Amino acid sequence: MRSIRVCQDITPRVPDAVVLLHPDFCARRADFYRDATVREWCQATRLRLHKASAKLCGVGVFACAVSLFAQTIAPSAPGRPAAPPAPQAPANPSNPSTTGATALDKPALEAYLRHLLMWTPGIAVKIGDPTPGPLPGFYAVKVRGSLGDHSQDYTFYVSADGQKIIRGDVLDVKANPFQADLDLLKTDDQPFLGIPGAPVTIVEFSDFQCPYCKQESAIMRTQLPQAYPTDIQIVHLDFPLEAMHPFARSAAILGRCIYRQNNSSFWAWHDWAFAHQGELTPANLRDKALEYAKGDKNLDITALTSCTTSPEARAEVDRTLAIGNALNITATPTMFINGRRLVGALALDELKLVIDHEIEYSKTRKKAADCCSIQLSLPGMGQPAKAPPK
Repeated sequence: MRSIRVCQDITPRVPDAVVLLHPDFCARRADFYRDATVREWCQATRLRLHKASAKLCGVGVFACAVSLFAQTIAPSAPGRPAAPPAPQAPANPSNPSTTGATALDKPALEAYLRHLLMWTPGIAVKIGDPTPGPLPGFYAVKVRGSLGDHSQDYTFYVSADGQKIIRGDVLDVKANPFQADLDLLKTDDQPFLGIPGAPVTIVEFSDFQCPYCKQESAIMRTQLPQAYPTDIQIVHLDFPLEAMHPFARSAAILGRCIYRQNNSSFWAWHDWAFAHQGELTPANLRDKALEYAKGDKNLDITALTSCTTSPEARAEVDRTLAIGNALNITATPTMFINGRRLVGALALDELKLVIDHEIEYSKTRKKAADCCSIQLSLPGMGQPAKAPPK
């Protein structure tokens, strides 16, 4: 069975927390790899955590939440009376959740979802008001579970009578199946490699202190460009996991400052930072990076030094973090290949499987306005070309 290789903003017990905090994670991985053992591994992990939950609370906030999950999840006993519903607020015509638009009982929905998602009382739950959904008779309801500074978002589709819930993606066969994520991916003014307008765009969210990002960097920087010299473009977005990687954010800021001066110099820094990952610390990062930069004739060291403490560079890293958070990214590396989300360090053959598929698919499109054409705003590209008149 293929191991799941990610850096997760929780604890070193990454796969355990992924299994419990993101119930759909295993199903998606098993679907991609056609490997039933992934589900078996997930089931075994859940069982093991129930037995060993007390050991987790010493290693991080989310691991402690996992421990709470394991200790408190238990089905209601037969015949146990349900808790009385919370009092309902008076109807508000401007609020669809309190009018006849949908009979949404938020306390009842919260209780149902806490059981479904294994969210204990320590997890704060916020249920949004219903909005028009993509299916007739159903409303979209956004739900957020939060623990401290961390959160997980879901969208459910609730029937007008409040009795049926659809969980999953609603797809329009006339639109790109990845359009929701593509709408959130903002790749303007980001470091890039490859050919603008190439049939395949790979957007990678990465962390300079993540060992799995280091592992993936060799493939992204060397093997993929060699395999696809004219067919791909790679875009780098910073997603430092500060809770577990203390110098990742500072490294991202340094990278942004270097990119401001020269795109090629950014990629040289990218390679150097990953190559020296084991030597870097929060205390020595800045000095080592500036010493390295002195060897790059394209860089102005005075400007670089000033930039590393500027609010502008910090804001640029904050922006890519916000993009990742909007996409509900929880691990690095996370990649989007023409909008298709892939989580974890992937082998070259695994990436080629997806890239080859996208290249072949691009050949079948009749015109740029067809179903699934990719129209990202990419560095070095103008506005997407308009489709020719019919």
